[in-house]
Amino acid sequence: MPYASELETRIARKVTRAITEHNLIEDGDRVMVGLSGGKDSWALMQVLDVLRRRAPIAFSLVAVNIDSGYEGYQHHKLTEACAARGWELHVEHTEIGEAIDDILDETATPCSLCARLRRGALYRLATQVGATKIALGHHADDFIETLLLNVFFQGSIKAMPARLVSDNGAHVVIRPLVYVTEAEAMKYAKASALPIIGCCCRACGDLSLQRQRVKRLIAELEVEHPAIKNSMLRALGNVAPRHLLDRRLDQGSDFERRPTETAVPDVKDIKRQLRVTEVR
Repeated sequence: MPYASELETRIARKVTRAITEHNLIEDGDRVMVGLSGGKDSWALMQVLDVLRRRAPIAFSLVAVNIDSGYEGYQHHKLTEACAARGWELHVEHTEIGEAIDDILDETATPCSLCARLRRGALYRLATQVGATKIALGHHADDFIETLLLNVFFQGSIKAMPARLVSDNGAHVVIRPLVYVTEAEAMKYAKASALPIIGCCCRACGDLSLQRQRVKRLIAELEVEHPAIKNSMLRALGNVAPRHLLDRRLDQGSDFERRPTETAVPDVKDIKRQLRVTEVR
């Protein structure tokens, strides 16, 4: 069966490369796709479904949407699109939005905390739906920007892995779009006639000032060096530890083992802590 377009062919090849190089999907896997309704998660769901029907191995897909509880989210577009394509969908209604509003003031950007709370919900749902892998829609631009953000503002050299095992070993998070650019994901989602749904959070969509700066910097560099994103992505897989300043990497020393995933908070735990604070 031929691919629908040259764009789909290119994206499918990049995702196949990611799956092969990083052992993201194996025979018999049940892959749970975090489907927010944004361009990236739609592109991920679409291309994995295309590959599922062509792959030499057998794996199944189940889409999961974490409803943060914000008013105005267009659930019907999500459910209608999945039903029309025969995609299995589970919608989990949560109080994440309410919890965030209780914790943060009006000037704070809630995206980081929201992402962690949603990750916790995904972990719990993965067990419920019998998923062996959790697929997230982070693309190449996310990897590159995260690297620069950590270097510039956090004093660390790290991005995100294509395959991540949770601390307790119970869950495997995969990012099959690691070699797909944001522009490709956007174009593919639109070409596939998938309804791109924006988040209804009061601050979502407003990138942090730091991330805006990094995006602009990369865009400016691309003008003179069109292949700069490819070079930076290759750099993430071409590390020379002996040419860094981390003394834990010295020959003969024991490198400190860091956790593979930070603790993921639970909405109920946060709200419980808030009640205790109010009583005090």
